[in-house]
Amino acid sequence: MTHPPLPSTQSAVLAIEAMAARHGREVRAAHDIGRDQTFAGMVGGHATGDGLDAIPHEALLEIGGRPGITVRLFVHDEVVVAVDNIAFDVPRDSVPAFLDAVWSGLVHVRQRTFPPSCTLIVTVPGEPDYREAVAYYQLSPWLAGLIR
Repeated sequence: MTHPPLPSTQSAVLAIEAMAARHGREVRAAHDIGRDQTFAGMVGGHATGDGLDAIPHEALLEIGGRPGITVRLFVHDEVVVAVDNIAFDVPRDSVPAFLDAVWSGLVHVRQRTFPPSCTLIVTVPGEPDYREAVAYYQLSPWLAGLIR
């Protein structure tokens, strides 16, 4: 499924805030702007003519409610979404749909007896499932309630 393009960190922040508002969630945002503030500025990201000469902008969004969700937007279209402390790498354009899937209940934990394991699965319509391993010590009450 194609999602509207989110070409910048700011456009992604606005789309995530709109999705959170639609689900009645509060968002707290912290922005790191400029080469002296962002990770890209610390590792070099100098002007090369390929767009890296723009002012870098990273953001950390903390979204209230249950489950606890944080979204870390990095400079080069990298996004890490942590759902109840389980981190997923999600394409920037897919983050609003990913969050909508979590808040709409399209998420479950698959538990296997042998070999013993748990996997958190988020089903975004029109995309492959997002899967991350969950250690047993990471099972919060919210995650334990999702076990199938």
